[in-house]
Amino acid sequence: MSESKRLFFAIEPPAKIQRQIIRWRAEHFQPDAGRPVAAANLHLTLAFLGDVSADKQQALAKLAGRILQPGFTLNLDDAGQWLRSRVVWLGTRQPPRGLLQLANLLRAQAARSGCYQSPQPFHPHITLLRNTRHAVAIPPPGFHWTFSVTEFVLYESVFSNGRTRYTPLQRFALSEQPRISDEV
Repeated sequence: MSESKRLFFAIEPPAKIQRQIIRWRAEHFQPDAGRPVAAANLHLTLAFLGDVSADKQQALAKLAGRILQPGFTLNLDDAGQWLRSRVVWLGTRQPPRGLLQLANLLRAQAARSGCYQSPQPFHPHITLLRNTRHAVAIPPPGFHWTFSVTEFVLYESVFSNGRTRYTPLQRFALSEQPRISDEV
């Protein structure tokens, strides 16, 4: 029997934006606020799959590859803290419809394939800090990053030497956004 992998589908922010977010986080949060997530691990989870066999991984990847959906623009302009989960996050005040549709499709496919899906509503976010021990001050509104989402990624979560690393296994392109004509 093959070994299972801990997998999830996510959106990867562009490297330039990852660096800007890391710099912003360093400027706005105290070093003892929590454990910072490494720049290379910044992602917005669409669907968590859990421990998945190689056969199930292949089936889920095949289903994901059939998704025909246009890309969309993501605005990261919100932040908060979940005390219970002990994380500080970066998110979007107005999730684009394309993001919600993509997450719903992937979560539904995962559930039909036997991957447990949380009953909690989807709250698109990028985890910035983990293991926060107390409430932290969230920077006031005014921060903002925008990027085009043209693909999503199947990641493996690997824990070794006391650290978690997210390794991209496969990328799935979204279709091009329809162009809006300026002609009348």
